[in-house]
Amino acid sequence: MRVLTAGRSRHERSNRCPLRFAIPYRLERLMLSHYRISLATCLLLLGAALLAVPSEAQQLKKRVAVLSFEDKTDEGYSWGGTKTAGDGMSDMLITELVKSGRYTVLERTEINQVLDEQNLGQQGIVTSESAAQVGKMLGAEIVIFGSITEFGYKERSTGGRTRRFGVGISSTTAVVASDVRMVDATTGEIIAAEDVRKEESKRGLKVDTKKVDFGSQSEFDESLVGEATREAIDEIVSLIDGNSGNVKWGATVVTAQGGKVFINAGSASGVEVGQTFLVKRAGQKLVDPDTGIELGAVEESLGTIRVEDNSVGNGKASRCTIVSGSGFERGDIVRKQE
Repeated sequence: MRVLTAGRSRHERSNRCPLRFAIPYRLERLMLSHYRISLATCLLLLGAALLAVPSEAQQLKKRVAVLSFEDKTDEGYSWGGTKTAGDGMSDMLITELVKSGRYTVLERTEINQVLDEQNLGQQGIVTSESAAQVGKMLGAEIVIFGSITEFGYKERSTGGRTRRFGVGISSTTAVVASDVRMVDATTGEIIAAEDVRKEESKRGLKVDTKKVDFGSQSEFDESLVGEATREAIDEIVSLIDGNSGNVKWGATVVTAQGGKVFINAGSASGVEVGQTFLVKRAGQKLVDPDTGIELGAVEESLGTIRVEDNSVGNGKASRCTIVSGSGFERGDIVRKQE
């Protein structure tokens, strides 16, 4: 057997022993090429598969009810001639939540109807218990309420707050502060609370009015206090996003007939055809013996359903087939499978 020296080239080695060196080298290159192609193909297929698999945690939208914020500034600020500062701020929050596409946000008219029916429309409905009560009646999982504690301008030069001021202020700061609460409507528990305070300053601003009232939303948006309010709303949305995962998603059985179960959540709530859900029934209420606060209820499992049509009522409801169980009734609870 010949011994190849280290100084000889690969070409010389392949000429002396073609079967031992030339063929394995070419085969190695061919195998490496196929390996790279196979790896790239696998990665592409894996990526496509991950995109094709629905993520219920991301897609299922929780129902959110935003109550009008209470104005505790005693100033009676308004814009549009009809909205109070509390109404305007909650409307802005509703708009941002809808635009995010992550929640099913209940209409203001639905909320006001329930408040009027229960005589809860007056100011002062700021407890977690009363907020949870409204949320249950609306079928919401999350209720947002709060109060405005600061809303207006202050002078930088003096450092004091000026609620009614005249002309000649060279440096002015708009201040918006709100005390926000986020409640789990099922348990009545406050899952998040934050004192949000934002300031916006501008030098050389001349103010000629004694009121902070605005004739339109666009006029408000362009104002200094409007900018501060927008920042406060953004922080409240972040607060909701960061804590909504602590609340269980749920829907309700509308009716069950002919082997079909209709639920009040459809494509608009992120429900997809083929998804399966658990159906449960609320049993004995759980009441804290020390505080008397209702903590929810024991849920009895009834069976499983699968979505076959998520477009009922323009995507607000779904028609499901029964996979297992029986005896489903209107008002039963629908939960996602863990």
